[in-house]
Amino acid sequence: MSQVIPLGPAARMLTTREAATRLGVSLRTIQLWVEADILPAARTPGGHRRIPYNAVEALALSTGLGGDSSTKVAISKRDLLAASKTADAPASPDEPRGRALDVLLVADDQKWQDDCAAALAMFGPAVELRTAETGYLALLQIGQKAPDVLITNLELPGLDGIAMLRTLERCESISNLRVLALTDLTDSELMRKGGLPASAEVVRSPVSAEAIALRVSRFLVGQRASL
Repeated sequence: MSQVIPLGPAARMLTTREAATRLGVSLRTIQLWVEADILPAARTPGGHRRIPYNAVEALALSTGLGGDSSTKVAISKRDLLAASKTADAPASPDEPRGRALDVLLVADDQKWQDDCAAALAMFGPAVELRTAETGYLALLQIGQKAPDVLITNLELPGLDGIAMLRTLERCESISNLRVLALTDLTDSELMRKGGLPASAEVVRSPVSAEAIALRVSRFLVGQRASL
C-alpha cells in the first residue's frame, strides 16, 4: 500500500511517467507493476505516486528493460510527452493481427513446458508460445505484450497464480484475455484463497499437454473465425 512520504530536494524519486519512460513501457504497465508490488511506490501529500529511483534502476538491470542502465532519467517534458504518446497509442489498423495466436505458459516445471511446446508444435506458425517460470516473470511479460491466451499453474513459487490473476483482473487493458488456470484445488479451496476472475477457465490437474493443445485449438478456431 502506498504511503504518504515527505519528498525533500535530496530524495531520488520518479513519477510514474518518468519510470515508464526509463523502462520503455507504458504508463499503465507501471501502474500494474506497482499494484503487484513489483515496484515499490509512495504517495506525496497531494496523492501522487512516486517510485524510488533505485528500484527502477534495479528492475531495469535485472530484466534488461530500458536499454543501457546508464540512461539518465532527467528528461525533458517534450521527451516525456513523446514517450507517453508512443507507449499508449493504439495499434495501427493496418498492422497485421491474428496471424499467430500468442500463448503464454506459466509453469515452473521444465518438462511440462517441453511437453506443451511439443503438443502445440502441431499448429506450426499459427501458435506462438512464450513461457515464464513464476507469476512475477509472467506479469513482466504481460506488461510488455499481452498474450491472446494465458495458461498458468496456480501453484507457483513466489507470486502464485492466484495472486497474479487477481492483479491482472484489475487491468482493464487485458480484460479480454483468455485464461486457463491449472490446479488440483477444489472449488471450495479456491474460494477460501479468494477465488479466481470469472473469465478464468479452471482445468483440473493432472491434465495432459495434448488436452491443453485441444483447448488452444478452440481459441485458434475462434480467432480465425473473427478475422
